[in-house]
Amino acid sequence: MSSILGKKVGMTSIFDESGEAIPCTVIEAGPCYVVQVRTKEKDGYDAVQLGFDAQKERLVSKPMKGHFGKANVKAMRLLKEFRNFNGSSLQLGAEIKVDIFHQGDVVDVTGRSKGRGFQGVVKRHHFGGVGMTSHGASDRVRAPGSIGASSYPSRVFKGMRMGGRMGHEQVTVRNLQVLKVIPESNILIVKGSVPGAINSYLEIVKHV
Repeated sequence: MSSILGKKVGMTSIFDESGEAIPCTVIEAGPCYVVQVRTKEKDGYDAVQLGFDAQKERLVSKPMKGHFGKANVKAMRLLKEFRNFNGSSLQLGAEIKVDIFHQGDVVDVTGRSKGRGFQGVVKRHHFGGVGMTSHGASDRVRAPGSIGASSYPSRVFKGMRMGGRMGHEQVTVRNLQVLKVIPESNILIVKGSVPGAINSYLEIVKHV
């Protein structure tokens, strides 16, 4: 298994041998448990379903209690399938820890970016704004400008960049280097930043 689920703890910096500060992200990675193994013969595809972050059993529906009970694991807050993994070597209830990664590995981290709400074109699409800032035109500085033509085509084309909801989207940051692995604390430290707020869930996959 070369994938694991985790939670963003926060950002910090560590110093290398030359004394240079390296910005990095601290991730609580695992332990995860194999809740289900899908096979091509039975399900049409190979996949491994991992569970992460235990929760109280009374908060789980009866069907999900049976699902977790079949694997003989505690109820989990997060379930995620990783496709194209041959789970024949994994048993239901098997524990996946952060020690599947090593210093120097390269990983891809997927998470949900911070939601920014409704934003205008300057923040959302990096428009420069229109008009001058002088002569009293204070309400046109961050305006989008014209959005359509005249009698033809008499409509606004689909995909026109305008103001709207920004953020809260699935984002993958690729090729992040693993700087440190602390198995006893289930901690994974990667170079650079990853999407999401503190305590948001992440998927960490070894880059191939």
